[in-house]
Amino acid sequence: MPRNLLFAVLQADSSPLKRIRNDKCYWMMTTQDTYALAESAAAFLLSQTSLRPKIGLVLGSGLGAFADDLTEATRIPYAQIPSFPRSTAVGHAGQMVIGKAGGIAVAAMQGRVHLYEGYAAVKVAFPTRVLGRMGIRALILTNAAGGINTQFKQGALVVISDHINLQGQNPLVGANDERFGARFPDMTQVYSKPYREIALQAARKLGKTVHQGVYAGLLGPSYETPAEIRYLRTIGADLVGMSTIPEAIAARHMGIKILAISCVTNMAAGILDQPLNHEEVLETGRRVQGDFVALLNAVLPEIAKDVA
Repeated sequence: MPRNLLFAVLQADSSPLKRIRNDKCYWMMTTQDTYALAESAAAFLLSQTSLRPKIGLVLGSGLGAFADDLTEATRIPYAQIPSFPRSTAVGHAGQMVIGKAGGIAVAAMQGRVHLYEGYAAVKVAFPTRVLGRMGIRALILTNAAGGINTQFKQGALVVISDHINLQGQNPLVGANDERFGARFPDMTQVYSKPYREIALQAARKLGKTVHQGVYAGLLGPSYETPAEIRYLRTIGADLVGMSTIPEAIAARHMGIKILAISCVTNMAAGILDQPLNHEEVLETGRRVQGDFVALLNAVLPEIAKDVA
């Protein structure tokens, strides 16, 4: 493209390149930039509240109601947070809520960004980096997932015991910043076994059945084919979704302990003889939000003891 034409394109308000440039070209973010940007975003968020949470939460599709009940809450749209990516997915409110749940300070993300929205893995993981720089030491990841294991029913809550990354990307690719963590982080136990046991015990006390399972992450945004689901079952997956893994890898890299919970919002393709749609995902999330919020409120005091 001739230089004068490229300049004209960049100057045009309607140009996608102009919009990207106005967003400070975060699509070009490198791991060397990320630490300073995460520090800046964390400092901004902490300046908005007197609370200093040690526990963070990422609330997935249809599961954001937990943050609505926080007390002493400060709500900050992602668009106001320096360098923060903006969620475009339906069912994601797109704001950080810093408040208290039963007297425990938490930082709750109402919605996340995904690889399928066009963000690079380093950008998808950026909010996790920010939470870490805020002082978060335990992270609760939640998501809406498709059920592969036929023992799971629609609406079931499943504690993730491990994951299979089939998204084709990893947020640690590129130069490693030792201030975040070691070049080759151990992934033997991404999801804290003690935290998983806390969740299972809390569910039993609530009289609820909560399963454990392996989560397979795919790129999306199209749902999987029945053949792909048969493949995923063969390699040991119990659940399938389009999120969570970049966040978990980044959190593990930073030494943050992780509990992850999936809500089975639909049975995966081919399990039932019916098509899949996102409205079903959101509706199921709304239907189980009472059990979901009760479980979170039950596990938070025990996790808070660990990070005190």
